[in-house]
Amino acid sequence: MSFAMNPSGALPVDHSGLRPAFMVRVAGLPVESVRRLRAPAGRRWADEVLDEKAQLALLAEKAGDRLHGLIGGSDDEPLRRALLKLRRDVFNDRLPAADTADALLSRVRALDPAAAATLTDWLTGRRALDERRAAGAALLAAETARGRAALRELAGHERLRRALLLASPALDAQLDTYRRTAPADGARPGKKERKIERSLLSYVYRTACKTSPFSTFTGVALGSLTGTDGLRLRVDEEWRTQARLNVVALGRLADAVIADPARRADLPVAPASGWGRDDDRVRYVRRWVTAGDDDTAVTFDAVKDRLFFLRRSGTLDRLLALFEERRGSVPRYGELVEWLGRDRGAAREECEQYLGALLDVGMVQVPCLRTEVHDTDPLRAFQGALRGLERAWADRLADRLEGPARCVERFADASPEERRVLLDSLRAQLRAVQEEELGAARAKVPQTLLYEDAAAGGRGPGGTVGPTGASDGARVSDAPGAPGGPDGARASDAPGGPDGARASDPVAAPGGAGGAGAPVGAAVRARTELDPAAWAALAAGPLAAVERVLPAFDLTLPQRITFEGFFLARYGRGGRCDDLLKLVHDFHEDFFDQYMTFTAARTPYDADGTYVPEVNWLGLDRLRALDAARRTFTARMTALWEAAGPEAAEVRVDDGFLAEVAGQLDGLAPDFAPMSHHLQIADRPGDPLVVLNRSYGGVSFPFSRFTQLFDGLDERLLVDAETLVPEGAVLAEVTGGPVTSNLNLHGRLVPYEIVCPGERGTLAAEFRITLDDLFLVHDPGGGRLVLRSARLGREVIPVYLGYLVPLALPELPRTLLLLSPTSMAPLNVWGGVPEGAPDAGGVTTRPRVRHGSLVLGRRSWSAPATALPLHRAGVPEDGWFLDWHAFRREHGLPDRVFATVSDTGARGATGAKPQYLDFDSPLSLAAFEALIRTPEARVVFREALPDEDALHTVSGHGRHVAELAVETAVPARRRTP
Repeated sequence: MSFAMNPSGALPVDHSGLRPAFMVRVAGLPVESVRRLRAPAGRRWADEVLDEKAQLALLAEKAGDRLHGLIGGSDDEPLRRALLKLRRDVFNDRLPAADTADALLSRVRALDPAAAATLTDWLTGRRALDERRAAGAALLAAETARGRAALRELAGHERLRRALLLASPALDAQLDTYRRTAPADGARPGKKERKIERSLLSYVYRTACKTSPFSTFTGVALGSLTGTDGLRLRVDEEWRTQARLNVVALGRLADAVIADPARRADLPVAPASGWGRDDDRVRYVRRWVTAGDDDTAVTFDAVKDRLFFLRRSGTLDRLLALFEERRGSVPRYGELVEWLGRDRGAAREECEQYLGALLDVGMVQVPCLRTEVHDTDPLRAFQGALRGLERAWADRLADRLEGPARCVERFADASPEERRVLLDSLRAQLRAVQEEELGAARAKVPQTLLYEDAAAGGRGPGGTVGPTGASDGARVSDAPGAPGGPDGARASDAPGGPDGARASDPVAAPGGAGGAGAPVGAAVRARTELDPAAWAALAAGPLAAVERVLPAFDLTLPQRITFEGFFLARYGRGGRCDDLLKLVHDFHEDFFDQYMTFTAARTPYDADGTYVPEVNWLGLDRLRALDAARRTFTARMTALWEAAGPEAAEVRVDDGFLAEVAGQLDGLAPDFAPMSHHLQIADRPGDPLVVLNRSYGGVSFPFSRFTQLFDGLDERLLVDAETLVPEGAVLAEVTGGPVTSNLNLHGRLVPYEIVCPGERGTLAAEFRITLDDLFLVHDPGGGRLVLRSARLGREVIPVYLGYLVPLALPELPRTLLLLSPTSMAPLNVWGGVPEGAPDAGGVTTRPRVRHGSLVLGRRSWSAPATALPLHRAGVPEDGWFLDWHAFRREHGLPDRVFATVSDTGARGATGAKPQYLDFDSPLSLAAFEALIRTPEARVVFREALPDEDALHTVSGHGRHVAELAVETAVPARRRTP
């Protein structure tokens, strides 16, 4: 089945439930990369030792029973004592001295040949076990040394190093020395080297086993529902990237320009947009910007706004009148100083002071040096703004920035060595610009200078698409089952050698520093298409059913309901508000700020597991209905859990469960509710699954951050958005004001934008909707608040397209988003459900939760640090490795998991985020243990689903962990007041 573009240029919505375009997030290294970090022979040794121990335990029990009869029936006291000691040794798994045991065994044989035979089997097996145990130390040491050598090779992989320079320059600077100074004869490295090893391992696993887009750690490809070959995807072997200067760096340059009186005189200034006269005051929205810490890896400036008032005066009134008279020509700061001097007959210094005060409180602004959300090349846009000033110093400054601009443009195609030089040069040039050109006493340059995204697919709007051909020989459905799955197959059990590669696999483990092994069907071009029929069969129905209950988990829904309740209390049913600025101000001042303080302190469930209702000061029935739906969900999950029992590996949520909860949510969420989901496909033979990682509400959210990577994607999405919007409505972007993070930069994806006070807008005037053009009305028939434009005569649906959390936005845009489909709905299926009693080892478990083929929660195991077999002084490495596999087997953990450690005090890449843990790798186990800082720490292990044998995305380098970012289709509804 294929789709064709319709005459309008937009893609139609298919019955499969997805919008036809989606993003594929692809791990930068093939999963085969991490196989070489394992100890496959050590794993087999551990399994054999543990199997033999289990068999010996059965023999020991049988031998103990036989000896018990002999001891009770003997009158020979010395023999009784000898047999009793032997029985204790057997019970305690302690091997007696050989000569003593053999002598005693001959006497037992004369008394009870069957008992002697059982003892002989136990003694023989126990001695063999000691021999096998003794072989483990050398075996594990050799494989750990090989794993360290493989890690050093991976440390030179270009895709890893290109991203590592941006993520952790300090670690990148250490790696070349680390690679050259391997310990002789496989000796254990020193403390410093082990610390480097753990950090490197964390980034290797991030690049091979996780899907968080950042530079070449994880790339993105544009996919579509036009395939004919099931669920398999292929991405390009060669990636291309785009680097952009951190917009914080531009903010620091703008601050330095504005701080210089001479240059400030040449800057065009304007009053805060949306200002108005109010009796004896002038009101406007004042914006406070709190600069982030330039010395941290991730920083952005916090922006806050609030309705502000200045007392009217003759000078202020005349100044504002001047702005109104000169709407067609924006005055410069110096011109206003001179005008003030003539108007007031005041000294220049006094006029500078007055205008500077207006600048400080935001009544007068310098808008030309701001970065806007659609400045997808922010440095070039900043240069253009400077040249537009038509001043010699500004042209000179723009010319000085040409060097940094060239560094940014060359960065994408540079080798890791060239990147280091370019980054150093970029930092030095930005410092020089501030200190030499702008006279700054101390240059302010953020630690992270560049943000980079990588495309793993074609440049055009459709990517390079199509199904993986049969000739590529890499059908995921041919792979053995996922470890821990119903077929019980482990990768290391497959024929073809200890690394777990099957002889039929065309995938080879990556080679040396720069290579990635033998290609998989390299002649087949990359194709990132899903078969819509296969998708519909797998996920469309279950995902649509689960979407109906997601409002119960939406963190913003209680705020939406509360805002509507506040409006109704002020204006009544069918009421109308034309002064949105005052409404938002009053809402926050009189109610919302204190409400948010109370809700921040609320915990959804108390210590006894009882649900804590939402803060409901207005006594709103809709909040009570939301509380009821949440209680129902928790009660139904509790019943499922109790019925399944603690040994259950999986529980299933049926249609009746979801229908009951959805019925209680009816009418609470907006009718227009486009959703985005991050999903992973587990291509398991006979039982394929799709795993729901997280869900958001909004339009084009999966694409916005990456529009610049794919030519024409923004135009395509802009046209496509028109097919979703309900009749009589338009989509309008809420930007949140000046951009403080590169994560918010994107192309134009919706037709209109809402220009809040204090903002200047980025689109042509006909597509800008100012706040004073908007009014809010209650629709009694639809039971909802409707935002409308007086000029357009249509409903306006606000949308947010940035990647900063909406809660971090300023007050005004954040409030407007309470009228939008933007939502955050983390699906916590176990919230409020009591944990079962821990097993004998102190571990509690949760089964996998699924609805049809859709996994809502992965299987998990939780344990305090004290229950884990952590390395103890005096325990040899082989004993420690064996203890971990005994723990894994005892509690039923799969070979690979993601571990989340709480109460660690860890920071950075190894903080409280899930960390990949491979039980077959001593290096991975050691790195995981380093995260546990206190005995009070607790660890949650979650199954790696999909595991490496159930991956559906390949490239010429091997199989890749991948995540789909999809949007579900939303039929247009219409109820307009």
